[in-house]
Amino acid sequence: MSTLKKVILFTDTDGRARFRDEMVELTEGTPQSQLSPLLPSGGYQLRHSPVGFQSSFHCTGTTQWLFVLSGQMEIFLQDGSSRIFGPGEFFYSGDTLPDGATFDPAVHGHRSRQVGTDPLVTLFVRD
Repeated sequence: MSTLKKVILFTDTDGRARFRDEMVELTEGTPQSQLSPLLPSGGYQLRHSPVGFQSSFHCTGTTQWLFVLSGQMEIFLQDGSSRIFGPGEFFYSGDTLPDGATFDPAVHGHRSRQVGTDPLVTLFVRD
């Protein structure tokens, strides 16, 4: 059985965003066309971010998958680490604000930016 790596951006017990990797088993389809089980979704949005785009620290409002269609995106965490995602790469964004917390940009969330010379085009698929 084959798998795909699912990168997850999540809120840890200390309220800080972190990355972790999980494997998604491809249990459906055929040997020539392996599929994951069907997953639910609640709509999608496309986004175009021009060269030079960058956000401030924020939490994900609604858990969602993010797929990079073109360009590159860098995600920064509060601990100073970052990951770059390019065309065909994806991650699950679930770093929501902890229940009862007031957003603190020095503790919570992540920030993102467009990287390189090409605009960033992304697809968001909500849970």
